[in-house]
Parts: sequence; structure tokens; C-alpha cells
Amino acid sequence: MARLGALLGTVQMYRLVSVVLVAIVLVALTESLVGLLGFEPLELVATLGTVLLACIVANRVMALLFRVRPHTESSVITALLLFFLFFPTTDGEELLSVALAAAIAVASKYVLAWRGRHIVNPAAIGAVIITLTGLNASVWWVGTPVLLPVVVIGALLVLYRTRQLPLGLTFIVLAAIVVTIVQSSFGLALSDALVYALGSTPIVFLAGFMLSEPLTLPPRLWQRVVLAGIVALVFSIPFSVGPLYSSPELALVVGNLLAFLVGQRRGLSLSFERSTSLTPSTTEFVFSSSRPVSFRAGQYIELSIPHSGADSSGTRRVFSIASAPSTPHELRLGVRMGESASSFKRALGSLKPAQPVRANLVAGDFLLPRDSSRPVLLVAGGIGITPFISQLEHDAARGVTRDLVLIYAIRTHDEFAYRDVLERLEIRVVLLAPHEPENLAGGWSYAGSGRLTRELIEQQVADVRERTAFVSGPPRLVSAVRAALRHLRVRRIVTDAFSGY
Repeated sequence: MARLGALLGTVQMYRLVSVVLVAIVLVALTESLVGLLGFEPLELVATLGTVLLACIVANRVMALLFRVRPHTESSVITALLLFFLFFPTTDGEELLSVALAAAIAVASKYVLAWRGRHIVNPAAIGAVIITLTGLNASVWWVGTPVLLPVVVIGALLVLYRTRQLPLGLTFIVLAAIVVTIVQSSFGLALSDALVYALGSTPIVFLAGFMLSEPLTLPPRLWQRVVLAGIVALVFSIPFSVGPLYSSPELALVVGNLLAFLVGQRRGLSLSFERSTSLTPSTTEFVFSSSRPVSFRAGQYIELSIPHSGADSSGTRRVFSIASAPSTPHELRLGVRMGESASSFKRALGSLKPAQPVRANLVAGDFLLPRDSSRPVLLVAGGIGITPFISQLEHDAARGVTRDLVLIYAIRTHDEFAYRDVLERLEIRVVLLAPHEPENLAGGWSYAGSGRLTRELIEQQVADVRERTAFVSGPPRLVSAVRAALRHLRVRRIVTDAFSGY
């Protein structure tokens, strides 16, 4: 799992979803060619080509109308999702209705949006609207036993990478149970009903590729789990209200609307103040806000910076907040820039003083225990130190003291970010670096230049099993440290690997 986390951490989220969906498409085409799938290869190719063309063209048209740069990979993902929702066909009228559903889905990203964020899943709302018109109806043919293995693998990869496994598993388990009960009430044997629920409905596909979309989820984990339960019930229990009847896409849209109601809808207008070099490869960006920004220490914020030449990472990005909630009119973000920075980071680095920046979301569950008497271990890699700085500054502002130790791993001796803050707050630090820095503060220790192994952790923090561990940094480090802590039988481990869309 540590290797898997490290590998997935190197793949940008849009790219991962695209690759996995394309893999399912290729499996479907192969199974069609050998007669395992009940559709002709030409029907699959014609439908796939239609949704791809319709989504890409519609995306470019809407981008021109709204004067923004089109995000092509996002429209490709929407097309691939729609491909699995409608019957593959070569009929001209049916293909036209599928193209219309694709155009509606793409348009919803621009029209049904608030502060630059989707209100509903585009593919789902496209399917709902086209079904209500009577021009076509979704069938979710992806919910078939012959595709289940590759769908399960793909869904788990996406859920694991986005850290949405609790949400996905809650939906899958509850929906499978309810569908099994419903089918059993219709006279189906219990075992057959369970096989039907998992193999002949789109439960796994919906959980892995649509319910888990970060842009339509509430900010807190418990809210997401509750949402997954509600969507599972709406998905599983048959009903009909006027022109509306139970369907996977309607269940998802209902969940999206509920998530919108509990999420942060106001948006934040920030003004860029200044940037300061923290290390040769990391920079702190400071923003001000006329209104107080409400957040909890350890959470992240999503910034939106429209810019020309946007690459596949798009115009939005999330960053851990380094400032404390006690200074709500100022936000500080520590960002690793690197030599091959994305177009977003280049745009961020080019901001001018007083230039406005939109923030669309504050979220996250990387929060220290409310009970300050509980001992904690903090493990940071590189710029993963940023959420800890927010938490430590917040505790200091409130006069809260904790039994706390920080293990900080850096690549080079000059990559020691926020050293002055850690010294000022008198935090106990165990440093892992290629060379021992000069003049280590009192209470600090140098742990060498090797890997952050479980032996090293146990040697430096003898009571590690009694502590709640918080790990933040690159996915490779987070996965390795989490595995080491589990070997040490640490009961509670909270991670904050860099991920998201």
C-alpha cells in the first residue's frame, strides 16, 4: 500500500481518472469483440465518438461565451462517464440525443455553478435532464458482471488516491444491502439478490467515479459519510414522484444539492499582499481579506487563478493554510514551486500586489485533537510542515500546551521551512536531513540522513504507541510513514497527503 500510495501520488488526479476510464473503455471494446458484452463494437465506437466530440465542442463554445480557457481533460472525463450511462447505438436520432445530453452536461459546469464550483455532477445532471425530456433514458450499462472486475480496481484506485475510501465504502455497502433487501422482497434468493446488487447495478462505478468528485462534496469527512448514506438510500429505494423516478443520476443530483447546502457557498475575495522565499524551492504567499476567513487550523483552501496557457492541472488548486485562525483577515500559504512548476504555480508566482484572487473552498479534517491533553506526534516532509504551522500558531495564540513532538524530514539543509517559527514556539523537533544544521535549538535533535523508518521513529519517540500521529507531506513519504506507524501499532493515524483535482 505504501508503494501504491507513492505511485498514485505522482499522477495528477484528472489524468488518473482519465486513464482509468479509458482502461474500462478498452476492456469493454475487447469484450465486445469476443462476444462477452451485449453490444457491437461499432455501437460502442459510434457512441464514444459522439460524446467525446459533443463534450469537447460544447466545452470550447461555453468557454468562449464565458471568456475562460477551456479545460479539455475535464470535458473528456465527462464524455467518458456519459459513454457508460446511455445505450451504445448507431442510430442517428439516439446518437443526437446522447450528444444533447453531453452538451447539457458541459453547459452545467458553467451555468449551474457557484463561485466557480459545480453545484451538481455534470454527467448526472445531463442524464437527468435528457431523461425528463423523454428523448432518451440512462441505463448505466457499465453495471454488468463482465466489467465489474476492472470497475472495482479503477474505483478503488481513484478512491484511494482522493482519500475518499470512507465515502465510497459507505455508499457501496449501504446501497448493496438495501438493493439486496429490495430484490429479496421481490422473490429473489438472498445470494442472487446480492450478486445482482454488486454485479448488475452501477453501485461501484457511481461511488468511484461520480459520487467521489471533490468539487461537489461537503468540506468535512463526517458530512461526506452522511451524504454517502443519503445517496445510497435514494439510489436503492424505488420511488416515483410525477415525472421523477428513482435512478442513479437522480440520487447523485440530490446528494450534490445537499452537499451544496452544507458547504461554503459564499466564496472568498482575497487580495494578494506579498510573497517571501522560505527556502530555495518554497515560497510563502500572503493574502488579505476584508471579511474574516472562517477556518480551522490544519484545513486547506482552494484558490482560483484564471490564466492563459493553463495545463492539465487547471486553474484551481488547493493549499494547506499556514496562518492561524486567530488572524482571520490574513492567509499565509507555503507553496513548493520547484523547477518545473505547473501553469497554476507560475500564475501564482506572477501575482502583483493588490491583485484579486478568488478562493472557493475551505475544507479538511486534518485537525489536532480538541482534547489538548492527548499526546501527539507530528511528522512532516518538506512543505508538508504548513498545516502544522497553522496548528502550532493557533495553540500558542490560545495559550494551549500539548505533549507534542515533531519529526521533520527535509531533502537538503537549506530546505528547512519555518525554522524561525518552530524555534519561537519552542517546539520539540526531531530533524531528518542530509547534514546536521548548525546551532540546533534547545530540545531539538538530529536523527541522521537516512530514511524515516519505524526503527528511527521508535528510537526518537519511545512512547509513539501512546500518541495520535499526524502525517503531512508528499504521497510517497506519507504512505511510507503510515505503514511504519502501523507496524508500530499506533492506533490513530491521520494523514494529509497532497492530492485532489
